[in-house]
Amino acid sequence: MHRHRLATVLGFALVLALTAFFAPLVRGADDKPKDSAKSEALKEGKPDLKSAGPLAFGPPGILFVADPVGAAVFAIDVGEADSSAPVKDLSVEQIDVKVSALLGTSPKEIEIRDLAVQPGSGKAYLSVMRGQGPDAAAVIVCVASPTDIRAVSLDKVRFAKASLPDAPADAGAGAGGGDGGKGRRGQNQRLESITDLAYIEGRLLIAGLSNEEFASTLRSIPYPFREVQKGTGVEIYHGAHGQLETRSPVRTFVPFQIGGEPHLFAAYTCTPLVTFPLSKLAPGSHLKGKTVAELGNQNRPLDMIVYKKDGKDYLLIANSARGVMKVSTENVEKTDAITDPVRGGGTKGLPYDTMKDWNGILQLDRLDASRALVVRRLDAGSLQLETRALP
Repeated sequence: MHRHRLATVLGFALVLALTAFFAPLVRGADDKPKDSAKSEALKEGKPDLKSAGPLAFGPPGILFVADPVGAAVFAIDVGEADSSAPVKDLSVEQIDVKVSALLGTSPKEIEIRDLAVQPGSGKAYLSVMRGQGPDAAAVIVCVASPTDIRAVSLDKVRFAKASLPDAPADAGAGAGGGDGGKGRRGQNQRLESITDLAYIEGRLLIAGLSNEEFASTLRSIPYPFREVQKGTGVEIYHGAHGQLETRSPVRTFVPFQIGGEPHLFAAYTCTPLVTFPLSKLAPGSHLKGKTVAELGNQNRPLDMIVYKKDGKDYLLIANSARGVMKVSTENVEKTDAITDPVRGGGTKGLPYDTMKDWNGILQLDRLDASRALVVRRLDAGSLQLETRALP
């Protein structure tokens, strides 16, 4: 979930500093926060994680962990990176087997939910669910090398918690949520209260569902965590469905500059790609995004990063059914909004190429400016953590 994305935001710090909505706590992602602010934000104890979902890194040493079941985000101090050594390739065969053995179970009894790379160290952090159903336990795993894989101890850590005030009710079995919180297809909407994260200049951006009429929500929370207000209900035109939509959540997103202003690129199921100006996010308001691409139906975007190659910016999107797409962002500010149906599984808008040798990618994050770290499912079914040159 992820997404993720710290390196994405560094290029537009000056723009954000000029944006009134983001004026508080303006700070580059690589700038060390003041000791007093960090001390006030983090308290020692044990985070009450009910689930582990999307991950994102923020200020040095701070890992943000989404807890969709608990409708909360935790900021956990995992220690600052030792950036004195160059970042090395990181590849681990059968990462699911190794992680499940670490947790005393089998690969069938774990689910790797997200991947985040700690900037400067090259360490991979995985959000993992051990077990099934309401008894499943949330675990954060750190992979420093093929021989250094460990569960992050949460018994006594410095952390802060931000609870969402308008999350859907929990309709999960045994979760005490009653009859509410079920979507049109009977699914537990609480599980989509948080679908992705990104940290930008002193603020944590969160995508997911709320209990409001415009259920699809984007929200911005100052860090260190203070009052958490209602999110912004977002609306999009979905060309594949030929209609406006307000209840389908953003699946994955990345921050990006468009026309000199900070925006989000957001990908939805089935698969519209939409931009939102960050300056328009306001608690309790409604915002309509601009659909700049339709990338094909019967597909769910899984993860997304942005990177620069030969002086041009690209999105790299991992998908459930349509492979990994390399999307050109050139002239995106001049791209017409898609406002008419795109039928028959067709595509329209920003051009893209499918990376045919990037099969089975489930999660990805940038390792550095030229490499990505990915979780890939092999044809045999096992999962592999591997480093790849950005295409």
